[in-house]
Amino acid sequence: MSGPLSGIRVLELGQLIAAPFATKLMAEFGAEVIKVEAPEGGDPLRTWRKMHGDTSLWWYLQSRNKKSIAVNLKSPDGLDIVKRLAASADVVVENFRPGGLEKLGLGWDVLSALNPKLTMVRISGYGQTGPYRDRPGFGAIGEAMGGIRYTTGSPDSPPARVGVSIGDTLASLHGVIGALMSILNVKVNGGGGQVVDVSLVESVFNVMESLVPEYDLLGEIRTRTGGALPGITPSNTYPTQDGGFVVIAGNSDPIFRRLMNAIGRPDLADDPRMRSNEGRSQHAAMLDGVIGDWSKARSVEEVLALLDAADVPAGRIYSVADIVADPHYQARDMILQAELPGGTPVKMPGIVPKLSGTPGAVHWQGPALGAHTDAVLSDLGLDAAAIQRLRDAGAVK
Repeated sequence: MSGPLSGIRVLELGQLIAAPFATKLMAEFGAEVIKVEAPEGGDPLRTWRKMHGDTSLWWYLQSRNKKSIAVNLKSPDGLDIVKRLAASADVVVENFRPGGLEKLGLGWDVLSALNPKLTMVRISGYGQTGPYRDRPGFGAIGEAMGGIRYTTGSPDSPPARVGVSIGDTLASLHGVIGALMSILNVKVNGGGGQVVDVSLVESVFNVMESLVPEYDLLGEIRTRTGGALPGITPSNTYPTQDGGFVVIAGNSDPIFRRLMNAIGRPDLADDPRMRSNEGRSQHAAMLDGVIGDWSKARSVEEVLALLDAADVPAGRIYSVADIVADPHYQARDMILQAELPGGTPVKMPGIVPKLSGTPGAVHWQGPALGAHTDAVLSDLGLDAAAIQRLRDAGAVK
């Protein structure tokens, strides 16, 4: 496959969300991703959420461009296959609980001895060290302990969650960033391999802005503020006459003045108290009331048209139906037409980011369990008879 990561081999020893999402991104940009799955059932994501036949639609997206090999990690022959693959890989990505690979005999000490240039991305709940390392950790716990749940939702309601697995995804992105930095150090600087230790908790915590210094110096404990962005005013969600909502971000000084003039409040545009974000934040409730009263008298389309004319950032809150129908998504190739086994057409999300010279691409959807076992083992030098012996011994499927 072509792409900026062409020639990079990635071995995935993971399942469900965090590690597989990281390797999906690599596969979309040309890396050869070999996903190791258990012979019986494979990755549980194959049967999560909405199904097409006996396979999850999520699976087809999460595993596109990957090669699936079905290997029994409880078999000595199966472990030997993984070691041989790791010896030729640039990156191993795993999301076992810390110590899990070590129990199998596939720890960092073993794999790095086989391949000193290897990068090993280890995604876990709490990281590879520390007093919590052995606790089970999922994305939801990372979101809770990383601080994002405490700040999400309405002030008069329990902490809310984002409707997707954001903790896992943030950890995946940090894993990819770490892997690429390590690969660059190997390829450009001649450095050795290393462990990229990614914690779900820390990945969420890393996006929590100025939470800690505000608490340390000012005693401020940021909590839930509904649709508002605390300390950045005005930036909130406002109701419309037709029962909809719009997000309006009028928080820079010139945009605020344009917003106030657009809604018929030039007095506030010229008010000395509102000239800076600090002053506006002291009157956030008043400003939200003024903007909300204005938006409630108009439809979503009217609000957006008026604010677009005034060059004020604003947008409707999209459902998936809005996304799929939107011409901008379509123009940016963010809705791709794909085909499932049996010829069923289906729309899938496009690829992010957009690279001008070496863009990512989708070559196939998530494969059947073990679809590439024979091909991958052949690349390791095994002939058909040897592969069959492994299959007969229960090492592969």
